Amino acid sequence: MNASNQFLPVFVQGLVLSLGLIVAIGAQNAFVLRQGLRREHVVPVVAFCALADAALITAGVLGMAQALGERPLLAKALAVGGAVFLAHYGWQALRRARQSNRLQAAAGGETLSRKAALAQAAAFTLLNPHVYLDTVLLVGSIGAQQPNALRGWFVAGASTASLAWFTALGLGARWLAPVFALPRAWQVLDGLIGVTMWVLAALLLRHAWLPV
Repeated sequence: MNASNQFLPVFVQGLVLSLGLIVAIGAQNAFVLRQGLRREHVVPVVAFCALADAALITAGVLGMAQALGERPLLAKALAVGGAVFLAHYGWQALRRARQSNRLQAAAGGETLSRKAALAQAAAFTLLNPHVYLDTVLLVGSIGAQQPNALRGWFVAGASTASLAWFTALGLGARWLAPVFALPRAWQVLDGLIGVTMWVLAALLLRHAWLPV
């Protein structure tokens, strides 16, 4: 199968991986949901979060690609490490699926200016250490192991996941908030995420076993 026939699986892999990592109960998601419920600077906030993710993913893939280019053994080690991380992440998601969680975003509080809203979005996005572990190191190392011609498709898939999620969360807040307030909805979602992360971990291990 040549590269032109492989772009869709690579795009989907980036999409599913990024979506699985970003869809979780957290301060950033709660803030975007809050802005959506208040209908306050939703588009700028969604655009900032999505563009920040895209920039971090791109930097991660390009940086890791350069670092791993002449180090195939390091690439295999990172593949195994990524598989372990994804397996652990999937296990945590499956554990959460057995608990009662909910995403709460208070619609009250003071009105934010656009500048203040973007400043808070930047803080929730860039001051979270997990964003660098997820987007730069994990997503970057997996994307960097794709063939040169397909890395752009991986980045596009991962970035599309962020854009779709934040758009749904911000612009669809009025409809999604009642769903996200139900613990059962998060249990089902976490169950799907857990299984997906295990599948991706298995694919990474398969990649690590391939000859150098």
